[in-house]
Amino acid sequence: MCVCARACVCCRSLALGTKTGYKLFSLTMVEKLDCIHESAETPDVYIVERLFSSSLVVVVSTAMPQRMNIYHFKKGTEICNYSYPNNILAVKLNRQRLMVCLEESIYIHNIKDMKLLKTLLNTPSNPSGLCALSTNHSNSYLAYPGSATIGEIIVYDANNLNTVTMIPAHDSPLAALTFNTSATKLASASERGTVIRVFSIPEGQRLFEFRRGMKRYVNISSLSFSPDGQFLCASSNTETVHIFKLEQLGPSGGDEAATWTSYVGKMFSAASSYFPAQVSGMMSQDRAFATVHLLTSGQKNVCTLAMIQKLPRLLVATADGQLFIYNVDPLDGGECMLSHKHRLFGVDDDQVEETESEGSEVTGPAQACPSYAATAALPASGPVTATLTGYSEDGGAKKGEVIPEHEFAAGPVCLDDENEFPPVSIQKSNPP
Repeated sequence: MCVCARACVCCRSLALGTKTGYKLFSLTMVEKLDCIHESAETPDVYIVERLFSSSLVVVVSTAMPQRMNIYHFKKGTEICNYSYPNNILAVKLNRQRLMVCLEESIYIHNIKDMKLLKTLLNTPSNPSGLCALSTNHSNSYLAYPGSATIGEIIVYDANNLNTVTMIPAHDSPLAALTFNTSATKLASASERGTVIRVFSIPEGQRLFEFRRGMKRYVNISSLSFSPDGQFLCASSNTETVHIFKLEQLGPSGGDEAATWTSYVGKMFSAASSYFPAQVSGMMSQDRAFATVHLLTSGQKNVCTLAMIQKLPRLLVATADGQLFIYNVDPLDGGECMLSHKHRLFGVDDDQVEETESEGSEVTGPAQACPSYAATAALPASGPVTATLTGYSEDGGAKKGEVIPEHEFAAGPVCLDDENEFPPVSIQKSNPP
């Protein structure tokens, strides 16, 4: 069983997969999770990437782990398929590029005609397929590990096909990477899981450093920026999900109310110049602005920040197939309150009674879906995994953009079809 989700500013989708099939859900209201499509035709799918809110979807299954299939799921047609010399570990795509990550190589395609533009060979061993691709319409930055032993990040311009910078991010190997929606920031975490850092793009300068915790090392499974880039959430194999606020402490204006937090922050900032770099760095690290404490720990869970019904929400998908939606206070932070919980697949009566006794809102198993869907799944013998990723308003298509007709396609895939790309409101955000 595997859960993955995609969220954008005005339209959200969630994909659920199992060994026997997969479903696609739409989430526009906290209380309602609509099942849009379902398919049992492609079992054992472990990678599915959807092109924003379109019907274009990329699928890789364990039956053929070296082959990538691209479908138009509403038409039920295959657009094309490509094979690679080794198992595919990750696929990322935006409006310009489609990137395929193998353990020691990366393939970059032009998404309009799927022409192979560049192959990055002999990249450092990357058995988890860790990588990130920016979703902003004006660029296509690719981030991937520059070392198998330390936390170096290579930032590559997939549009101009050249390396932009190398960021010495962590002392230990990387565990998570994500861009903000405007592709001006990149967040990273290492296998230790104690520190999360944010860098400017394309310069690679360190902007923020957040401490998740010092008591124990954890496995950070996901990082995700809010649509406006002001917040960053992180989930791990512990029971706590952290939300950090990206703000610089500086001199207060004449009309700004003084607070104990700002006072202490200024004292630390002033004192840091008198300490060695390692010590002053510790002082500049901010703790979580807001948190969520899950009912269980030890299982994989992933998170994203999204606007639903004009309010900021934290979405957490857990490995046992549940979606939790929390309200986030953007002013005061603190402990986030559970707003709603959706069960993505059926559970037994004992589990239902246990969950209800905890006082959480419970929904029934997802309703039957009409047809084809997009999701990701692992074999039943493998671990349950989940992925949640936030997308920006740039997920729509520019007017007139068309995916050309391929050998197996019943017709061209039109990216400006409003039935496939619902209209979105463009919200500009200022770069840092």
